[in-house]
Amino acid sequence: MKSTAAPWVRTRLRSAPGASLALALLVAVTACLAAAFPRALERYEDAGLRRSVEQVSHSRSVVSLFAPAPLPDLPQDQREQALRPATVKRQYDSILGTVRRPFVPDLSQSSYGVTTSVNQEVPEPWLPRPSGLPARVALVAQAGLADHARLSEGRLPRASGTVTATTPEVEAAVSTETAKSLRIKVGSVLHVPGAGRDALAVRVTGIVAPHDRDGAYWATDTLLRTPALMRISPSDPDSPRYWLGALLLPSEAAPALLGIEGLPYRYWRLAPDPNTLHHRDLGALKSSLAALESGPGLQQLRTAIDPLMDAQTDLDDVLASYSRLHSGVSALISVAAFGSGTVAAVVLAMAGGLTAERRRTELALLRARGASLPGLAARLLAETAVVAVPAGALGLAVAVWALPGARALPAVLAALAVTVVACAALPLRAAAAHRLVRIPALRQDVTSVRPSRRRTVAELTLVTVAAGAVVTLRRQGTSGGSGDQLISAAPVLVGVIAALLLVRLYPLPLRGMAGPAGRLRGVVSHLSLARAGRSSASAVLPLLALLTALTTASFGGSVLAGIAEARDHSALLAVGADARLESMVDSLPAGLTDRVRRVSGVRGVAAVSVAYRAKPNDGRQEVPLVGVDPGGYAELTRRTGLGAFSEGVLKKGRGGLGTGAVLPAVASPSVADAHGSAPFPVGMEDGSSVTVRIVLVRDVTPAVMGADFLVVDRAGLGATAARPTTLLVTGPEADGRALREAAGDAASVRLRADERARYVDSPLQSGVEHLYTATVAAGAGYAVLALLLSLLRAAPERIALLARLRTMGLTRPQGRRLLVLESLPQAVLAAAGGVLTGWAAIRLLSPGMDLTAVALPPSVAALEQTPLHTDAWSLTVPALAVVAVTVGIAGVQAWWAGRRGAVRELRAGDTK
Repeated sequence: MKSTAAPWVRTRLRSAPGASLALALLVAVTACLAAAFPRALERYEDAGLRRSVEQVSHSRSVVSLFAPAPLPDLPQDQREQALRPATVKRQYDSILGTVRRPFVPDLSQSSYGVTTSVNQEVPEPWLPRPSGLPARVALVAQAGLADHARLSEGRLPRASGTVTATTPEVEAAVSTETAKSLRIKVGSVLHVPGAGRDALAVRVTGIVAPHDRDGAYWATDTLLRTPALMRISPSDPDSPRYWLGALLLPSEAAPALLGIEGLPYRYWRLAPDPNTLHHRDLGALKSSLAALESGPGLQQLRTAIDPLMDAQTDLDDVLASYSRLHSGVSALISVAAFGSGTVAAVVLAMAGGLTAERRRTELALLRARGASLPGLAARLLAETAVVAVPAGALGLAVAVWALPGARALPAVLAALAVTVVACAALPLRAAAAHRLVRIPALRQDVTSVRPSRRRTVAELTLVTVAAGAVVTLRRQGTSGGSGDQLISAAPVLVGVIAALLLVRLYPLPLRGMAGPAGRLRGVVSHLSLARAGRSSASAVLPLLALLTALTTASFGGSVLAGIAEARDHSALLAVGADARLESMVDSLPAGLTDRVRRVSGVRGVAAVSVAYRAKPNDGRQEVPLVGVDPGGYAELTRRTGLGAFSEGVLKKGRGGLGTGAVLPAVASPSVADAHGSAPFPVGMEDGSSVTVRIVLVRDVTPAVMGADFLVVDRAGLGATAARPTTLLVTGPEADGRALREAAGDAASVRLRADERARYVDSPLQSGVEHLYTATVAAGAGYAVLALLLSLLRAAPERIALLARLRTMGLTRPQGRRLLVLESLPQAVLAAAGGVLTGWAAIRLLSPGMDLTAVALPPSVAALEQTPLHTDAWSLTVPALAVVAVTVGIAGVQAWWAGRRGAVRELRAGDTK
């Protein structure tokens, strides 16, 4: 009878289905998380880029190209032909052909046409004249009006015959808002002054309403849909005003603009398509815009269309602002990714090590019977790949399905890396352990084994490289690409140094405590220390996993706490208290303060008067002067921590409150530097004057957000100037709706909570926070798994030990205490090392890191940087969790060992 050999892979999988299933689950989950990370990050980056472009006005995001009308010295028919719709449309198509990807115009919102550069006065007396000045109009012949508007009244304008510069009358439409504000009706005629000819009559034939009033077609130049009340001198609030509106001509009527003084010009506005914006194309997008705005693209258009063509856009500034935001958050998210990825890789290596340890006798027997090391490694690789490769593919498929809309290559590479590590862990560990054929290995006790010279040299080399990288990061900071890579590796580098040092130092306290513990009554303490000293000397890997996870968790917790603190502080600076009720026009009603005090959740109310246009020394410089009740306002400054001072500061040396009294004042540094400590007069808005003397300097004050202010006792102000204009309310739980009802139309209401919520305005910011939290949580989960694998490796020996000790009279409570005390030294070592490494990593990175980019949107100007600092809870809670998990696992092991019989553990021939 012919014998057949059983297939190796199938036999091994059938012999240990539970271990194979566990490995498949570990690889699938790890591959899914690894593949999901770059896809989620890319989605957040793309959403953040699109939000950055969409939240700015279209006048900034649209690329505008324009060219003047042909010069007057050219033939008139040639000038008119240049403004006709066919010519402008052909030039628009030429521009679209010149634009390079990845900048893709949104054709549904892009526009082109002809308009006037000088607004024209119209003499019609029925138009509104707020200051007696005639209204002005801009004449716009923009293509596509019928596709972007619906008729509200009348009909769309059209051109009769061929329009030239001498055409006496044209038709136009106006928006519903323009018609309402300028009292224009269907059939109204406006006369625009001509240039060397009679006035151009513009007859309004229709009133239109935009389909999408906020789209780029209408909102790039808002005058198309919304008239404006202009001032002759915009900087003077008392300057005369006049109305400015737009008359929408048909594109065929554009040549008529050559007959007025409006100086017409052609324009082409390219609105970016948000759906085509991707973070990965950011560099190419900037290059495409630069080429179109001032590079070879613009030169090509000048050659093809008009030598005087020019381009303008603020989209490049918007992209630069997004780049600054992204650079601020990328360093933070890379720390979590690198740390958690390292922990996951260590767990996969430990899983392979656990399998190699479980099969140590089997593999040693194969080597003794002549199995070659490459052949043995190949067999182990094959049996691992059969499980890991399908599991990795499954994890990748789940990640791609759960997070669509991102590139596949980064996810594939991440899942492939996980699969390769999982497949190689067992063969490499087995090859290292069974490189030589020898008798069963002796015990490798941590307190007795002496590290080999080879290991010592390797550890010293690794520590030197890690320490050199840390010193380089400390000296050079986080600027440049190398700095970003060092930031990512900082927790791992610090963890490597700490793990190697702690493993070397770990035997010393065990040896020192062994003697005193032997003199204690009972055997549990002495035996637990002896057992802790007999643990494996190769404990660097699990310790590295724990230290890296603890460092990443501590760093991440401190980052999240710093972000929350920065937002709270910025919101407090913006509002001045938990709520702010303010009237910018007049003083507040007399009974409003009492009504606000009765609102639910209000703890205190400080009434202040703010004169924003007070003038020290009767000069031209304006400084906000705040009149306060010293007691209530001093209490507010203490509660908020904004420029705290005592009540007596504003009363000290004040003297009387009559005419000529000198009021003590708290001032900002800039005001104090400008006026010193001598008394000086301050002119108030109501025409009165007070004399103040600066007695204290503070950087900020709750009533005013700015670098300049004066704070005085409002009892020393005149009756008009002392009337409260602002209420500062303390009480985190104050009912905002009730405050708005109490204020009515008398004051605006701002809540600190609403201001804080406004700071997260970018999906990139919120996404990075969520991704950071999830990554740190995943790292913590893998750290617990590493701890569990480390304890499971010694579980058979522990259970056998308890069985033997029970035959000698050890009780179950003593057995539980034995396992718990045996596990405590390593747990305390990891916890203490985690606290130290977390503190060291934060101290290392804090000088070069600013959380402002993550905490606040680019639209909010931060008054100060937000440095990274240690958070006590983030340092201690993960460390205590490690100790608690260790004790819990040891207790479960003792309970499980007590349920099993001792016969199985004490059978003859057991090598445990």
